[in-house]
Amino acid sequence: MNDQAISSREAKWLFVTCFISLIATSFAFGTRTFFLADLKGEFNLSDTQFGEIIGAGLWPFAISIVLFSLVIDRFGYKKALVFAFVCHAVSAVVTITATGYWGLYAGAFICALANGTVEAVINPVVATMYPKAKTKWLTILHAGWPLGLVIGGLLAIGVGEGGLLNGMFPEENIWKWQVALLLIPTVIYGVMMIPSKFPVNERVAAGVPYRAMLKDVGALGCLIITGLIVWELTRVAQGSGWTSLNDDALLWLRIGLTAGITIGFTAYARSLGAPIFVLLTAMMIPLATTELGTDGWIKELMTPAMKSIFNADGGWVLIYTATLMMILRFCVGPIVKLLTPLGVLMVSSLFAAAGIYGLSIADTAIVIFIVATIYGIGQTFFWPTTLGVVSERFPEGGAMTINSIAAVGMLGVGIIGGPLLGNLQDQQIDRSLAAQPALYEVVMDPEPQQSVFGEYRKRSADKIEALPEEDQATVETTINEAKSNALAWAAVPPVGLAVCYLLLILYFKARGGYKPVELKSGEPAEAAH
Repeated sequence: MNDQAISSREAKWLFVTCFISLIATSFAFGTRTFFLADLKGEFNLSDTQFGEIIGAGLWPFAISIVLFSLVIDRFGYKKALVFAFVCHAVSAVVTITATGYWGLYAGAFICALANGTVEAVINPVVATMYPKAKTKWLTILHAGWPLGLVIGGLLAIGVGEGGLLNGMFPEENIWKWQVALLLIPTVIYGVMMIPSKFPVNERVAAGVPYRAMLKDVGALGCLIITGLIVWELTRVAQGSGWTSLNDDALLWLRIGLTAGITIGFTAYARSLGAPIFVLLTAMMIPLATTELGTDGWIKELMTPAMKSIFNADGGWVLIYTATLMMILRFCVGPIVKLLTPLGVLMVSSLFAAAGIYGLSIADTAIVIFIVATIYGIGQTFFWPTTLGVVSERFPEGGAMTINSIAAVGMLGVGIIGGPLLGNLQDQQIDRSLAAQPALYEVVMDPEPQQSVFGEYRKRSADKIEALPEEDQATVETTINEAKSNALAWAAVPPVGLAVCYLLLILYFKARGGYKPVELKSGEPAEAAH
């Protein structure tokens, strides 16, 4: 193990290393958001396939973050970060050499493994270094996410068609140069981690047994995590032809694997899970969908409005909201003191709901600016504040609790949120084009496609391009309107989240108010409840 006592100076160096490694994760997400939309036509991707690739850049995160959380205190934080570095580099190569859907999917998958490993390291490390102000420093750490989106987005636009840096790169396959940008922050954190020293996790330092670390997750938490992972792994196996099982047999395989792993985990942990932790875990699915799932679609959905008003890329909305998020996360201290962590999450949910719905109907410059600001404020504190709440209330869970809830967030948005938003668009477009039967039969592929949400029909980009200009304009207008209508549905999850956070606030108020739980060296695990 590389973990050891560290000085204040070493802690600052390590925090910056963690910060830059997180920049690399969002850098990859941001650049993929830009180039992937441009590849839909070249690789003839449906909106559902587009959503699945976005999802592949998110849900495998859970595999690496969960597996490393189980062993990271023994394996060592530095070794885990080396693994992340290798995966980031490999993912860039695989994506650059992709020739279709599965190449893009594989590149996104490997990158997500790297991203999950990064968070498996940085979340417990920062929570351990700053035990008296976990929410504050975890939120500041996660300012690295929007900063990476901003830098990656600006560079992707600059390298792209019409960008300031475009002339520096060959025009053919410009998207490959956008992918290669990921190597910049990857090399930086790879160099910085070489001299870094890592602390002993607070759970280990307090003498909390390994079995006790798993109790808060328990059977119910394991069921959620395992069910989501097994579902997606078997879906990928079926879609790639790795298994010939029919749908009924596959369902029973999923049930058997999920039940077997959950029963084994429960037999060892001897716990159903802490009720509040299980609730927060379930809430991470709509929370992550609101933040990351919507972000993954912002460029695609806002480009028509931005083109018509500013003649600009829709990705500028993502860059603007990410900039706002970055600034606000650095200012989190006073906000948390004023509202408490749960209050921050409730207010954020209301802002996010209003902002997303506003983006779905925005048609003027001033309205886009206002609602993008509201959405940016709303999504700012979701992820890091939730990690802070879990770390403060369940410290004996160590790396497992803080990282498993992050895993469920990525699993939820990758398996449910991203594909759901894509499927909502495909279904809405299908209904809208069906009102024009002559065009519908021409532009829609006759063979239905399968997704986790059932059958849908895919549009043919080649057939649309072959239409007369007037018909092309009609189809494009219909598609854009349908996508805006689909985006409005993304405002529903944060409304539900606001209600849940209000109930949690009332729950803690009835018990004397929300208070962090502190672990002390040598304290028995039971004392932390």
